Amino acid sequence: MSHRAGRSPTAAKVSLLVLLVSAVCSRTSLSERVPEFALTKIEESDIKDDSGKEPIADDDADPEDLEVFYPTHQWQTLRPGQAVPAGSHVRLNLQTGDREARLPDSENGKSDTREEKRRRRLDKMDIDSNSFTSQELKKALAKMKESEKAERMAHEEEVRKKFRPIQQLKEEFEKLNVKMETDYEIMDKLISKFNSSASTLDEKVAALYDLEYYVHQVDNAKDFLSMGGLQLVIEGLNSTEPVLKEHAAFVLGAALSSNPKVQVEAIEGGALQKLLVILATEQPQAVKKKALFALCSMLRHFPYAQQQFLKLGGLQVLRGLFRQKGTEALHVRVVTLLYDLIVEKVPSPCHQDPQAPRAFSRATTSWPPLCSHRRSPSEMLLEDSQHGDQTEEKIQQYRQVKLVPALVEQDWCVVVSKLLALPEHDAREKVLQLLGVLMAFCRERYRGDRALSAALGLLRSEYEELAAEEQRDGDKDGYFKELLGSVNTIIQELG
Repeated sequence: MSHRAGRSPTAAKVSLLVLLVSAVCSRTSLSERVPEFALTKIEESDIKDDSGKEPIADDDADPEDLEVFYPTHQWQTLRPGQAVPAGSHVRLNLQTGDREARLPDSENGKSDTREEKRRRRLDKMDIDSNSFTSQELKKALAKMKESEKAERMAHEEEVRKKFRPIQQLKEEFEKLNVKMETDYEIMDKLISKFNSSASTLDEKVAALYDLEYYVHQVDNAKDFLSMGGLQLVIEGLNSTEPVLKEHAAFVLGAALSSNPKVQVEAIEGGALQKLLVILATEQPQAVKKKALFALCSMLRHFPYAQQQFLKLGGLQVLRGLFRQKGTEALHVRVVTLLYDLIVEKVPSPCHQDPQAPRAFSRATTSWPPLCSHRRSPSEMLLEDSQHGDQTEEKIQQYRQVKLVPALVEQDWCVVVSKLLALPEHDAREKVLQLLGVLMAFCRERYRGDRALSAALGLLRSEYEELAAEEQRDGDKDGYFKELLGSVNTIIQELG
């Protein structure tokens, strides 16, 4: 049986008497039990000491004269006059007659009492825990608070070293708060830099390089036109610096791509003539490459520009590229442009030029690439109803573009057929496409061309092997099978 310390002396006497009577009655049974067995009581005894005087109660004693007892989880003997902390378990060992005390059992068996934690803190501060006065305890607590304050300040200092104050962060963010510029504002600055006489050559080239990135977007290209940038770039085609010509043509081509409004303004501003001059004169290949890119962007889907191109002798200029040395990389680009312009005029059998020869119609129906843009009658009707007179006007403009007759007249049939000797499969594919659409007009010329027949025979043998290898690999409709079909179609047309 366990009781709490702190009860009255009278209750303690009664409890002690009951314990003594119980001990006498059960002496025999106690001798058979574990020797350490002892009854417990939770009170400081008021039994008289050897002098016959009743001890002084803890409540009546001077706190500074009491020797503090520090209990643990093990039973310890109490010396006379020791003060037992409240809540401790106290018992009387009937075998030794000594009073013993210990800490109460915690609920989980692991948590420490506040008194135990306090004692450990005092031990860390090198305080003699066997006997100290209340003043010493106050000093120890003050020292403990100072130690905790020092630890907290040290932690705060460590945090300050790792992180910056919020005010400093705000100031830095204000410095980084750069004004966001729109594409219009950026292009305006780039145009000013390109047009400034104070800008160096490298700065002007850098401005053109950045402008090319922005004018790819249709709306930006229109803004570029309204700011006067297009005319500046066209004038840049006359520059004596080849690098400026190259980048000016590059910007021009980017702005012209699929942008009818810019196309109209460019041809009215004389861009077509300047591009043809660059292609016809002695220029670095990089300059001619960009000029050809700009020319292609201007001519595609713009029949008026195609008419002007033919009137200005554009086909002769392109034909001259095949006679110049070092322009082999441009040959395939020219072939691609001519093929696109022909297909663009006669996109499918359901929307052909009524003036086109029947042989040309048969060629377009038998040539797969030309039928890739085929539209149904309902789609054509919807498109015509949406565009109305504009569509009809464009059709009339296309009818005035006499591109194929001009190609035949300038002997492009032979020029194109000789390109089958190119080693790249992609280049051969484009040449075969153009041969297919020219077959209706160049058939008689091709039938007497032994070099062409030999080249087609070699290509058929090569692509038969490559197509068979594709089929063995599981690709039934591979790239080389398509090329083989194109070669066989041309051979059949010649037969």
